[in-house]
Amino acid sequence: MLLCTKLDANIIFQLIDMRYERKSTILTTNINFSDWDSIFYDAIVANAILDRILHHSKVITINGRSYRIKDYVKSSE
Repeated sequence: MLLCTKLDANIIFQLIDMRYERKSTILTTNINFSDWDSIFYDAIVANAILDRILHHSKVITINGRSYRIKDYVKSSE
């Protein structure tokens, strides 16, 4: 399940690295951190990105039904 090319992964790393400890960054994802190796071209780059993202961060996990499909679920019931 590779979603990023090598260039994509390097650009994302450069962006995160430039903002690291200088600016706030908010990310949302439905992919567990342990699965990021399969998203990025290189596991080393994925770990470097995660290292910078998670250092000094607050991770908020939201469980439950998707808010976006709430109206669809109501109409289907």
